[in-house]
Amino acid sequence: MNIEIVPVRSRPELLEAAISYFWEKWGSETSYRFYRNCIEHSCTTKSDLPRFYIAMDEERIIGSYALLRSDLNSRQDLAPWFACLYVDQDYRGERVGALLQQHAVQESREFGYQQLYLCTDLTGYYERTGWSYIGEGYSLNDDETRVYAYTV
Repeated sequence: MNIEIVPVRSRPELLEAAISYFWEKWGSETSYRFYRNCIEHSCTTKSDLPRFYIAMDEERIIGSYALLRSDLNSRQDLAPWFACLYVDQDYRGERVGALLQQHAVQESREFGYQQLYLCTDLTGYYERTGWSYIGEGYSLNDDETRVYAYTV
């Protein structure tokens, strides 16, 4: 297994596949244009965020993550956000998730950030890879979620 983590903006030939991957894993029936618009603009912005990444095994996309300005509406005071972590079932247990997290930390460090945040309903997973629980946050529809930080 030879995993390569690829910034979508550096591989325009993978743009369509990456959009489909993120949408299929994270989107809904009505959010395809949202994902397309966000990922396309992330490929041309001069800003450091947002950024979308895919994990490749040969020519197959097997995972993803994004670095975003905001992933939780109630915590606009925090940035950047680690989001859209996904690892295909066939690759779970192979430390691909940890590899994607380490890559995100390195990218955030290179962009000059000192903290990285995420929100999730999972407990136990992110703690094992060095994230610290810092409190609760809320979505627009008042759903509660856990907020974590990682010192970059």
